[in-house]
Amino acid sequence: MNKLPLYEKVGYAMGDAGANLVWRGALAYLAVFYTDTFGISAAAAAMLFLVVRLSDGVTDIIMGMIADRTQSRFGKFRPWILYSAPFLGLFMVLCFTTPNFSETNKLIYAYVTYIGLTLAYTVSNVPYSALMGVMTPDDTQRTKLSGFRFAGAFTGGLLVMGFLPDLVAYFGGGDNAKGYQLTMYLFASLLIALMVITFVSTKERVIAPASEQGCLKSELFDLTKNLPFIILPLLSTTLFFYYRDLYSGLFFALVMAAMTVVIKKLLNKNKQNLTGSQRDMVDLLTNKPWLVLLGIGFLTMMFNGIKYGVIAYYFKYHVADELMAGQYFIALLIVSIFGALATGKLAEIMGKRNLFIASLLLSGLLTTAFYWVPSNNIVAVFTFGCAAEFFAAMMPTLFFSMLGDSADYSEWKNKRRATGLIYSAGTFVQKTGGGFAGALVLVVLAGYGYNGMDELTINHALPAMQLLMSWIPAAFAFLGAALMLIYPLTPAMTQKITEDLAIRRSNV
Repeated sequence: MNKLPLYEKVGYAMGDAGANLVWRGALAYLAVFYTDTFGISAAAAAMLFLVVRLSDGVTDIIMGMIADRTQSRFGKFRPWILYSAPFLGLFMVLCFTTPNFSETNKLIYAYVTYIGLTLAYTVSNVPYSALMGVMTPDDTQRTKLSGFRFAGAFTGGLLVMGFLPDLVAYFGGGDNAKGYQLTMYLFASLLIALMVITFVSTKERVIAPASEQGCLKSELFDLTKNLPFIILPLLSTTLFFYYRDLYSGLFFALVMAAMTVVIKKLLNKNKQNLTGSQRDMVDLLTNKPWLVLLGIGFLTMMFNGIKYGVIAYYFKYHVADELMAGQYFIALLIVSIFGALATGKLAEIMGKRNLFIASLLLSGLLTTAFYWVPSNNIVAVFTFGCAAEFFAAMMPTLFFSMLGDSADYSEWKNKRRATGLIYSAGTFVQKTGGGFAGALVLVVLAGYGYNGMDELTINHALPAMQLLMSWIPAAFAFLGAALMLIYPLTPAMTQKITEDLAIRRSNV
């Protein structure tokens, strides 16, 4: 009864294929575009990535609340996928446009367009991710749907990362600035078409009771009063990450101590005296599966983001064949499609938690091998890279499927469901992890003296690229495997929650 038809799984996958024309393109090429084509320094670009992540912490939460409280004839989440598509395409083009500005104005332009891109992505992708949680109440079907989703995501990434260098060369004719812009026009048109397919082909089936819906205007106003408690932790983390000195460390420690006190007060408060947005936050903070997944999502995005963020540099300077990066991306993403599609079956055999731990350990171990692989041994580079990527592809597939399980857990425990807010954690840690990963790549390169406009600095930065392809990302994978050991939802418990909710919903 809960089995999804094939056309709906494929249609849903088309949405992430479209989104990844943006996400994979920005993640893999925006850093090298900023430093080597637009002419922004690595240090300035690193700060840009971090500052933009600060705004994401607020917008993702707001969008999750808005989506949960949306009422339309198309459902809660599907309308946002349709209406955001033109804006997402527009900012995709603007981000890769190079106006002839001064150095300061270039940086301002980069901030405005990149913030616009991430905001449009939030409006699109928070509802898109949450849609998975309401298309079916069955956790097994959600895992398979997540596999289709990420097969679509990797296909979209395949188009960008596999063919972008060649398309830039073709359209630009030696002018990279022109080539990037015209290529993005092509990708933006395709993105809009794919989003429309997702909107038309999907259906929302899990409907929260009307009594759970609060007044959006009053709850957003309430949220604005609590914005410092969202912004300050992100700001302190960003400053400590970027500056890594005594003052930023003290500020980070003070903010974390204050947040601990505030959270304890909120948790001890009588639930009858909480506003709707505060109740949502309490539900999240007492949802152990969601809290574990929040950390896991960040660590896996750091792992994958660092690996993808350094590839363009690695092939340009270590391998001395810039266009081979496109071939490497193609190989990785083809393997990723198989990894994502295999996840559902393997999860049935091993369980989601065990499969997640295995994928983190195996992908991390294979990634460390890059430290010893000579850059001129192309067969070994591709072999280890593809083997690690097969297991890495399972991480986001399992992560978003398990977010649906944590939404079920929250409804089962608290008799309230905030699917959009729970899934906003998915896009938040994606963008935050991706932003910190991109920034870490640039911080490490800058620490080794890298300057994309000065060839004399390249040789000094080669060891940094080698570390960024191996030990640095692998460390995040191993941390993720350790954290997943405390994930509490076993297959038996997940099955019980699904059955209990089915009975409860049938009695409404």
